[in-house]
Amino acid sequence: MIWKAKLIKHHNVGRIAVEFERDEELIRRIKLISDARWNPQKKYWHIPDTFENRERFKIVQKEDTKPSEEGKEQLNQFIRCLSVQRYSPNTIKTYSDALRSFFIFFRKKNISEITNDDVLYFNTEYILKNNFSASYQNQITSAVKLYFKTVRETKIEIEKINRPKTPKVLPNVLSKEEVKLILNAHLNIKHKTMLCLMYSCGLRRSELLHLKSQDINSKRNIVLIKQGKGKKDRMVPLSSKILELLRDYYKQYRPKTWLFEGKNIGEQYSEQSLQHVLKQAVVKANIQKPVTLHWLRHSYATHLLESGTDLRYIQELLGHNSSRTTEIYTHVSTKSLQQIKSPFDDL
Repeated sequence: MIWKAKLIKHHNVGRIAVEFERDEELIRRIKLISDARWNPQKKYWHIPDTFENRERFKIVQKEDTKPSEEGKEQLNQFIRCLSVQRYSPNTIKTYSDALRSFFIFFRKKNISEITNDDVLYFNTEYILKNNFSASYQNQITSAVKLYFKTVRETKIEIEKINRPKTPKVLPNVLSKEEVKLILNAHLNIKHKTMLCLMYSCGLRRSELLHLKSQDINSKRNIVLIKQGKGKKDRMVPLSSKILELLRDYYKQYRPKTWLFEGKNIGEQYSEQSLQHVLKQAVVKANIQKPVTLHWLRHSYATHLLESGTDLRYIQELLGHNSSRTTEIYTHVSTKSLQQIKSPFDDL
């Protein structure tokens, strides 16, 4: 039996509309609900908006989508604490959104009374039942551990909160031929320059959009990435071909504040617009893959490795804290694999 239920107003009174294809059994059952009425114009039944009826038709209570007053207060305190510690706005949003989900789940319990068993229950009843990813579970685990470590004394033993075992997913990598097709797809010099600079320097999208003209050092052929992920500055080499492209772009657009600006002068180019630029290029290049901006960074690192660049240099160029993060590219490089001869060839 397939049905849909939603909240409506009927003569300015809250009701629940229930729609389904004609089914005698469903009609019989809905007639048993007190004050159930049929609307012949809109072709649905509607019933009183009560707690029992919301439960019956699985309509989420408004109060069930918000943390308790204590949870709201603690969430704001957590955000202030992260701000003081100079976490990036993206990290603060990620952690606070994750912690909000945790507080909403325990909205009827005092936060000081939450225990390790509650965390386990949350993972079982919320994360696993809703089939959320291991990476999302890991985000919430990080947020919960950080909150109880820095903001509040509690019954929770932080060291006993275990992280989920995350799947080992290899990064997506494009061939050099595919990268070339994408980078040459746009005739618009601004769009082409943005994508070319991302690939040629292995930039994250936020790093590209935060570049300023003075970050391009044409005399030393380097790009200075200021306050990248982890609040770190780093330098990456600038290709002479890209430098020519940048000069042509600069002569045409004359950006004032950011290297790449939006429609208004001094306005930073948006991430959504940059994603759209890539999407257009992928379509024009006729590449049938779900390419993202980060694929260009993965491809840059893999192509460097395949050309013989030392892994330690790649780590520095990408701005990775740990060499283990960079080592994943050894698993997607095909240079060594292509030299292995299959025993099938000797049969």
